[in-house]
Amino acid sequence: MLTNLDFPKCIKVADLGCSSGQNTFLAMSEIVNTINVLCQKWNQSRPEIDCCLNDLPTNDFNTTFKFITFFNKKLTSNGSCFVSGVPGSFYSRLFPRKSLHFIYSIYSIHFLSKVPDGLEKNKMSVYITSSSPLSEYKAYLNQFKRDFTTFLRMRSEEMVHNGRMVLTLIGRNTLDNPLYRDCCHCWTLLSNSLRDLVFEGLLSASKVYSFKMPFYDPNEEEVKEIIRNEGSFQINDLEMHEFDLGHSKEKCSLQSHKAKAGQKEASCIRAVTETMLVAHFGDDIIDALFHKYAHHVSQHASCRVKTSVTLIVSLVRK
Repeated sequence: MLTNLDFPKCIKVADLGCSSGQNTFLAMSEIVNTINVLCQKWNQSRPEIDCCLNDLPTNDFNTTFKFITFFNKKLTSNGSCFVSGVPGSFYSRLFPRKSLHFIYSIYSIHFLSKVPDGLEKNKMSVYITSSSPLSEYKAYLNQFKRDFTTFLRMRSEEMVHNGRMVLTLIGRNTLDNPLYRDCCHCWTLLSNSLRDLVFEGLLSASKVYSFKMPFYDPNEEEVKEIIRNEGSFQINDLEMHEFDLGHSKEKCSLQSHKAKAGQKEASCIRAVTETMLVAHFGDDIIDALFHKYAHHVSQHASCRVKTSVTLIVSLVRK
């Protein structure tokens, strides 16, 4: 990107779906350090770098900004680096036309702008399962197509020619059965945990019936097709990696190791979902829910063959 753009004097980088906390700055510091190393390698003066952090307006930007000192310590060289927050949905325009040079988004694009319309309300599952009607899969896929196409179109207006975008999202590696989600799929485990609370009288069944995840895990071909059809970006690379929330690295022969694996994954999923779960169910059941979730994960801690994968796609603005 730097050589194709002839080493711009000011580079604007955007993190879409930045969340809050010091982890927000890990990828951004890597990008800034890489730019500075490449400029030194090519005997170019270091550019000014505009680091834009985007998330929904409800995101805790104040907490994030408290970690700017942590960010500065991660930088390997001094330079002009500016940090700003950009509240708003990335399914809308966020930046001026042709202003961005590099965009990245980590584990955010799989979240939809809304739950698809027309889903069945009489099932105690928060997402697609093997027993779902095919219409449910099609509803989720169509919503993802609309959202991802909108996302690409918005970014194409904001990005300079030959700018780059790297997206990391949860996908799936099943091509033959679009309904199949394995027994240790994170939303299957969440459904099981909610069902436990219903059976114990801590939650009403009607509350669970009316809750669905605004999420879609596309396969590689679905992602490629949407990018090709939208037409603004060229695929530079697309990689598929094992999706792992940490528990498969545990030695799960002992029950204590399985319990630790369950607690790890429960913490990850809680960090991602707690806000939307509280909005629907209230906060009284959250601790009990993720205690159940950790238990269910521990029962599947030795599961190695999973449908969930991480998709990483590198795009070039045409």
